[in-house]
Amino acid sequence: MSLTPDSEVSSREEFVAFVRELHQDYLRRGNEWENQSLDQFLESLAAGMDASPAWYRSFGKKLPEEGDWTFLARALQAATVYE
Repeated sequence: MSLTPDSEVSSREEFVAFVRELHQDYLRRGNEWENQSLDQFLESLAAGMDASPAWYRSFGKKLPEEGDWTFLARALQAATVYE
């Protein structure tokens, strides 16, 4: 499931598929990623989320007002200990 500016992730299952695809992309060509270490990746994730209103505007989209931010935060936290 390649995510483009016009794509939507509308379910937990689609989110899982996207994260797995992202992982496979890293395994295939992680050396081409701008942020190759976990600390760089997490800092970029935070910066990207901070800048997301401008990103949405630049693609003529409205930033979703509702989102399960707790779910995403818990998923990231769980990844620190889940095998």
